[in-house]
Amino acid sequence: MNADLTVLLAKRPGLVSEEAADAADDRMRPLSPAEREWKEITYQRLLKVLDLSLLAGADDKDARRQIRDVCENLIAEERAPLSIASRQRIIRRIEDEVLGLGPLEPLLADKSVSDILVNGARQVYVERRGKLELTNITFSNDAHLLNIIDRIVSAVGRRIDESSPMVDARLKDGSRVNAIIPPLAIDGPILSIRRFAVELLSIADLIQLGSLTPAIAQVMSAIVNARLNVVVSGGTGAGKTTLLNLMSGFIPDTDRIVTIEDSAELQLQQPHVVRLETRPANIEGRGAVTQRDLVRNSLRMRPDRIVLGEVRGGEALDMLQAMNTGHDGSLTTIHANTPRDALGRIENMVSMTGINFPTKALRAQIASAIDIVIQVERMEDGKRRVVSLQEINGMEGDIVTSTELFVFVRQGVDAQGNVLGELKPTGIVPAFLREVHARGIELPIETFRADVGSHPPRR
Repeated sequence: MNADLTVLLAKRPGLVSEEAADAADDRMRPLSPAEREWKEITYQRLLKVLDLSLLAGADDKDARRQIRDVCENLIAEERAPLSIASRQRIIRRIEDEVLGLGPLEPLLADKSVSDILVNGARQVYVERRGKLELTNITFSNDAHLLNIIDRIVSAVGRRIDESSPMVDARLKDGSRVNAIIPPLAIDGPILSIRRFAVELLSIADLIQLGSLTPAIAQVMSAIVNARLNVVVSGGTGAGKTTLLNLMSGFIPDTDRIVTIEDSAELQLQQPHVVRLETRPANIEGRGAVTQRDLVRNSLRMRPDRIVLGEVRGGEALDMLQAMNTGHDGSLTTIHANTPRDALGRIENMVSMTGINFPTKALRAQIASAIDIVIQVERMEDGKRRVVSLQEINGMEGDIVTSTELFVFVRQGVDAQGNVLGELKPTGIVPAFLREVHARGIELPIETFRADVGSHPPRR
């Protein structure tokens, strides 16, 4: 195993302390009817006695301390028949209401939550460990939820109303937000938050979780260092960006990397990284900057590597041209159910540019540009796994040919609903192995040796 891979196999410290977990549980505990009543009374009085505009430039800790002091005095003046614990819960909710996103704050503080899905004021789901759970979090009414949505979108210079009822935005921590309100959303405002991973998963984490094996991790390291062009394919929430982040960690520190994303999620650790992000159109429908614009511009920025967060439109053509004209070692992701579907989707995206290519010429360009397709999948047990690694060989007639080097072999489901199986080599030695060895990269041929009875390769 090479040195780069050994470094990345280092373990991370624990994510959440028991004290933090207990605090998060307390914040998610619903208020009693009496606590809700006193919270509303205290909150309304706070709005009258405290000029909230003065808190705009204050540090978060100082602002929370000021709100806490005022609320404690207000509750004491009213001689509210509340326990100390109830008073603390009420004050904490008011702090979240004034400075944060109200009822969503405890969910945002919970690092085990990967997605927050608000289906109207009375129904909030979260995703933990790949599975959806209904929470006991609620909003007072639709107006309360609309106020939180407006707070999110106004912070990034956007607006949401009947004339513009859909919006994409981003929280301060980088989490992606999508909101849609009536009249398009029939049952009330809908809010979806895709959490931004503050602490990156390491290779050791993914191996421990069963997402990949040490052997395929070593192959990925060799692929990136040999400057092969890679497409990571998978469905929504399958872990494409996580794997892309992981693979980007193998890029040498000496390379100049340009990343292009719709919403900045990649967290590259190299010292020479240029991050570019698209811009949506303004209220007048002007000023949009697309991924295709950024890909074209990046070619003039002398990149050693181009990392495209996700290809989903006409930028597919520019990406193929970049891969074919000296910008090798590029990485990107695509929504597709199989590696074969990923190639077909790229072909369809190129057609979205309006340029008519002969089918054979376009497929030849795809076969020449892309070296590796890695398929990831979120299975029914909620775990994300690498299920296939294929090498693109070239053309046979009008068909792009590929060879499957690793495949996930399912062996059933255990009593707890966990999918049983193993990612195994198919026994085929890849054509890129010669180039890997020519660059002085260690990758034993035994890595690709198939176990007895392993699944036959798919074409």
